[in-house]
Amino acid sequence: MKLPPSLSLNDLPAGSRAVVRRVHAGATEADAALLRRLTEIGFVDGEPVRLLRRGPGGREPLAVQIGDTMFALRSVEARCIQVEHIDV
Repeated sequence: MKLPPSLSLNDLPAGSRAVVRRVHAGATEADAALLRRLTEIGFVDGEPVRLLRRGPGGREPLAVQIGDTMFALRSVEARCIQVEHIDV
């Protein structure tokens, strides 16, 4: 499946690799504190990220690896992370 070069982390299929491009208010529920938290835990421009798997039924939570750390993200958080897909 061919993915667009730029999309939200929430739109990546499980197992995909990408590079973070920016953190932005990609959801109406996103506030400044959420965006700051995502940046503080490592979602910064140029950082490699991998969507490991999704929760039951392909939904929440999303298991995401950035660096050596795995995080569980909600869809609202993942929609705030703009990434560039890497074909591997």
